[in-house]
Amino acid sequence: MDLNKIPNDQKLDLCRWYFKVGLFFLPFVWAVNSCWFFKEAFIKPPYEQQKQIKKYVIASGIGCLVWTVALAVWTTLYQTQRVSWGAVGDTLSFITPLGRP
Repeated sequence: MDLNKIPNDQKLDLCRWYFKVGLFFLPFVWAVNSCWFFKEAFIKPPYEQQKQIKKYVIASGIGCLVWTVALAVWTTLYQTQRVSWGAVGDTLSFITPLGRP
């Protein structure tokens, strides 16, 4: 889809819709929203809806960044500490490594 062919009010509606969809634990949608509307929010000449689009782009970027950091921390923590958690660590795993007899 070419954003240049869409009226500004529909751009705002689309940006808002992507932001709301991202609230359902879908940080990838926030990443797409941030990238897709970045030019509209920060580079294009000012227009009426730009301030609101900028707000959604910033919120989407921050949300995606927070999710990425949280996922990286959880992955690192789980990978390094799973064995010390004992049965709880094994329960959280889809595949429990059995080791060699």
